[in-house]
Amino acid sequence: MAVEEPEFITLKKEGEFALREYAPVVVAQTTVEGAFEDVSNQGFRLLAGYIFGGNQGSKKISMTAPVGVANTDGEKIKMTAPVGVEKSDSKSWRVTFTMPKGYTLETLPKPNDARVILKQSPAQKMAAFEYSGTWSKERYEERKLKLEKWIRDNQLKATGEAVFARYDPPWIPWFLRRNEILIPVAGP
Repeated sequence: MAVEEPEFITLKKEGEFALREYAPVVVAQTTVEGAFEDVSNQGFRLLAGYIFGGNQGSKKISMTAPVGVANTDGEKIKMTAPVGVEKSDSKSWRVTFTMPKGYTLETLPKPNDARVILKQSPAQKMAAFEYSGTWSKERYEERKLKLEKWIRDNQLKATGEAVFARYDPPWIPWFLRRNEILIPVAGP
C-alpha cells in the first residue's frame, strides 16, 4: 500500500541515522491530551475525519504518511516539523498529517471540526532515526536518546521538539512497522 510521503534529500546517512533536508509542506494538525500510547489514535481519528470528507465541500483528500506526534509541552498549537517528545510534566500532544503535494493553505477545504487546523511547515533540516517494531513509549524514549547523542556527535543543534513518525497502519504486524524519530536541527 504505497502512500505519498514528504519529500526530502538525504544529506548524510549512518546506519539507522540520517540527516535530511525536507521540502515545505502543508499539514493538518490537532492537539490531544493523554498518554503517549493513546494520543496517536485519538489525533488520527480527528484528522482522518477531515481528510475523509469532514470539511467544507465534503472533499476527500488522499492519505499520506507518516502520522506525526509531538509533545506540545503545554503550548496550544506550534508546528515545528512536517510530520513527540514525552515529558513527564505534559500530556498535550500535537498530531499531524502531511497534506498531499499540490495542495496549499488556499486550495485545501476548511475543516468542519475546529480542533483541526491547517498550517504551512517550512523547509527544514531534520535528524532522523529509523526503526521497526511497536509504538511503545519505552522504545520511543530509548531511540530518542540515541538520536540526541548522534546530533551532538555530529555538531548539530536541535531547534525544536522531537516528532514520533508512524508510517504504517495498526494492522501491519509490529515487526514490519516503519517508525522514525525526527528532530529539527541546525548546523553543518
